[in-house]
Amino acid sequence: MPSGDIVTATAFAPGHITGFFQIHQHIDPMKNGSTGCGIALDRGVYTTVKTGIGIKDTRVFLNGREVPGNTIRSVVEWMTTVPVKVECISEIPVGSGFGASGAGALGTAYALNHALSLDLTASQLNDIAHMAEVSNHSGLGDVTGQARGGILIRKTPGAPSIAAVDSIPCAENDVYCVVMGELSTKSVITDPEIINGINEAGKIAMKRLMKRPSVYNFMLCSREFTYRSRLGSEKVKEAIETAQSIGLVASQAMLGNTVFSIPPLSAEKELEGIFAKYGKVLKFKKRAGNIRII
Repeated sequence: MPSGDIVTATAFAPGHITGFFQIHQHIDPMKNGSTGCGIALDRGVYTTVKTGIGIKDTRVFLNGREVPGNTIRSVVEWMTTVPVKVECISEIPVGSGFGASGAGALGTAYALNHALSLDLTASQLNDIAHMAEVSNHSGLGDVTGQARGGILIRKTPGAPSIAAVDSIPCAENDVYCVVMGELSTKSVITDPEIINGINEAGKIAMKRLMKRPSVYNFMLCSREFTYRSRLGSEKVKEAIETAQSIGLVASQAMLGNTVFSIPPLSAEKELEGIFAKYGKVLKFKKRAGNIRII
């Protein structure tokens, strides 16, 4: 980087909704993570990095406001010793089960690699983002789902380069969501009692999904996981049950106070009307991939 220059780059990474999961703790962040199944979305987080003259400390901004950004800071520290200004613009709700933290980590890694000509591979960048996530307890498996796209089944835990995965073939139906508030990922994945309940429910869900890996069965397994894990609030369960009363399957987005569904085209308007009773309805497309430099 020539002296006095400001170097900048922007990258996009998609959001991700986890339907169910199982926690696999390991001291090595490359092996730490989760198994489970989730959906990559067509909207996510745009991350711009800037480094050079006038930038003396690493600072992180989200939608124009400065934030601690510990996961992003870890990405920066793993990749360079120079201070970096990181600006994230999120199209998805933060802290609500849409994988915003993973998207920001991935976008930072890809943008910084491009800006500083570090010549790291996609696999290396994905792994850095994953390690930053698990080290800061901001996520466990979103990065793998975001890096691969589609409806991804994470069969073994760990960073994207070592996790065994498969996917559910699907059409590009819309994914409907209603957000009812935030839920701290860290508060859930660090509580031993909650972890035990999650892991028992996640084990059952994975076994049932693999017997019939379809979109509909994914939704059924996710709904059952919501109840077995006891992660759903009363309002979340009410929205799920209201959808169920008209024959539609909805579930909680993990980890967030958010309900999602993938309805058939004929039922989209009816589902949207139900969800609207509980909050603002968001609509996404399933995304095949990938992270990209803008």
